[in-house]
Amino acid sequence: MTDRPLRADARRNRERVLAAAQEAFATEGISVPLDEIARRAGVGAGTVYRHFPTKEALFEAAMLDRVERMTAIARAGAETDDPGAAFFDYLEQMAADGGVKRDLADAIGPRRAADFLAQTYEMKSAIGELLTAAQRAGAVRNDIGIDDLMAILKGLFLAIHDGGADPGIHARAFTVMIDGLRTH
Repeated sequence: MTDRPLRADARRNRERVLAAAQEAFATEGISVPLDEIARRAGVGAGTVYRHFPTKEALFEAAMLDRVERMTAIARAGAETDDPGAAFFDYLEQMAADGGVKRDLADAIGPRRAADFLAQTYEMKSAIGELLTAAQRAGAVRNDIGIDDLMAILKGLFLAIHDGGADPGIHARAFTVMIDGLRTH
């Protein structure tokens, strides 16, 4: 296989497969069949297999795409006029994604860390830049470091996923986290 650029239609199909896979993995986990992902993407199974020869390859590509997008959002937030608001917006988006989508929690968690080491390092670095910018703006406590923040986020994801049937756990846990990070 060569590394030549994909044709426009092949690139669109790959993007559709990735989007369908992200949604399927987020709601059903890795047990979702590749044929179901193909159906959701509106392509044939052969198209999925052409781009992603195994389910694990598709899962990895879907996670890398999500992590890269979250990294770009964090970097952009650090450059805004109001990095404090961008920081809290970013956390809200991350908490919402991590609250319903186990794949994001897995990407920053220890279970698959070796699979995504370079990308999670980049995301952590970008979040650290956003945290520092928000602290310089006076919006976030200065005694919180990036390792503290990542541990808090992982704890939030665990609390939300282990919260059982309590529909209010997400909002309460997020509010406590945000209140604890703000300067007072």
